[in-house]
Amino acid sequence: MRQNPVAEPVHRLVPSPAGRLHLVEQGEGPLVLLLHGFPESWYAWRHQLPVLAAAGYRAAAVDVRGYGRSSRPDAVGAYRMLELVEDNAAVVHALGERSAVLVGHDWGATIAATSALVRPEVFRAVALLSVPYTPPGGPRPSEVFSLMGGQDEFYVSYFQSPGRAEAEIEPDVRGWLAGFYAALSADTMPGPEAPDPHFVSPGGRLCDRFPAGPPPAWLGEHDLDVQAGEFERTGFTGALNRYRNMDRDWDDLAGLAGAPLTQPSLFAGGALDASTTWLTAAIEAYGTTLPGLMGAHLLDGCGHWIQQERPEEVNRLLVDWLAALPT
Repeated sequence: MRQNPVAEPVHRLVPSPAGRLHLVEQGEGPLVLLLHGFPESWYAWRHQLPVLAAAGYRAAAVDVRGYGRSSRPDAVGAYRMLELVEDNAAVVHALGERSAVLVGHDWGATIAATSALVRPEVFRAVALLSVPYTPPGGPRPSEVFSLMGGQDEFYVSYFQSPGRAEAEIEPDVRGWLAGFYAALSADTMPGPEAPDPHFVSPGGRLCDRFPAGPPPAWLGEHDLDVQAGEFERTGFTGALNRYRNMDRDWDDLAGLAGAPLTQPSLFAGGALDASTTWLTAAIEAYGTTLPGLMGAHLLDGCGHWIQQERPEEVNRLLVDWLAALPT
C-alpha cells in the first residue's frame, strides 16, 4: 500500500442540479466519491478519507441532496434516483475530473450502482457496501413492501407518508439516532427472540423496538453529536424523501430492467446485517448481475454500519481493490 503525506480534509460546496452539494475532500490522485446512506452524512466516511488519501487517491465524501449542508429541494419528486445520478456527475465535473470511482453504503450503494448503470462514461468502477446490487425491474416496490410483516408495517412503508416518521424522530433526534444505529449494529442489535426493529406494530412507532442499553462500540459521544447536529439543523424530510420515490424510480428505470452492472465492482457486507441476509439471492446472482465483480466479502460478526463497525477491514478491502482496477 502506497502511503503519501496527507493534507487536512477540505470542506467544499459545488454546484449541482440540486443547487449545491457539500463534500469533504482529502488527498490527490484518481477521484473516489463516497456516498453515505440513511440516516448519516459525509461523516460516515471519516475513517476512510485519510486512508484513501494516504494511498494516493482524491477521496470526496458527499452530503447527498437533502442532507447536511447540501441543498434540500421542497418537492418529494426532487429526490428520485435519476436526480441523484446527475448530482454525482455534477460533482465529478465540478472537481475538474472526467471520471470517478464510486463507493456507496446503504442507500449510497444503490445510488452508486444506478449512477454507474446510467452514466457509465463518468463512473468507471463501483464498490457497494451493505446493500447488494439488484437490477432495476421486478415487482413494483410498494406492492412488495405492503406484503411484508403481516400485521406489522415494514419500515419503508412507514416512511412513505410525509410528516409521519418526522413526527416520531424530530422531537429527540439524538436519542432516535442512537437507537436506530444500535438496532442495526452487531454488538447491540436485538436478539432473534426480540421484535424485529425493521417493522412497526399497529399504532406504534419504529423506535418502540430499538434496543435499550449502551450505544454500539463504534459510536462515540462526539460521533453521535456530529450526526445529530446535522439533522437537528436540517430535519429529516429530505432524507426520508429518498424512500418516497421508490415507485418513481421503478418507473424511471423501467428501460433498464434486468440490466447487469458491467464496470469493475466490489461488494462487502456484514454477515449479521438484514440487508445481506434478506438479499442472499441477489448476492448469489452476482455472476450474472455483476460480471465485473472483483470480490465479494461478508464480514463475520458485523452489522449494517460496516465502514464504521469494521473500518480497518473495509479500508484494506477498498485500497486493495482500487489498486487492482485497470487504469
